[in-house]
Amino acid sequence: MANKKLKLFQKRRQRVRNKLRKTANGRLRLSVHRSNKNISVQLIDDSKGTTVASASTLEKELGVVGVNNIDAATKVGAKIAERAKAAGIEECYFDRGGFLFHGKIKALADAAREGGLKF
Repeated sequence: MANKKLKLFQKRRQRVRNKLRKTANGRLRLSVHRSNKNISVQLIDDSKGTTVASASTLEKELGVVGVNNIDAATKVGAKIAERAKAAGIEECYFDRGGFLFHGKIKALADAAREGGLKF
């Protein structure tokens, strides 16, 4: 059963990523990963293969170490927007991976948009 769920997740992740690549137009990718205990996000330049900025609930300065709820996702979204602005990035595309755009993922995206990222 778990094997089937994992395969469906991976299939969904590849489907989302392939659709986004077609419309990327040279923009950076805002990639989200969520586990049971943490949530993390990276701003990735796929043409160079480098991570420009990242934020996670594992960072002590956010004050939400080991917490994975909507408030923590909001803080991570605001932090990635702040770091992207510092790096001079205003536009990207949102790669939700295989996760549904609901709850924590939506809260993170909304906070990043409020912080000034456009996607």
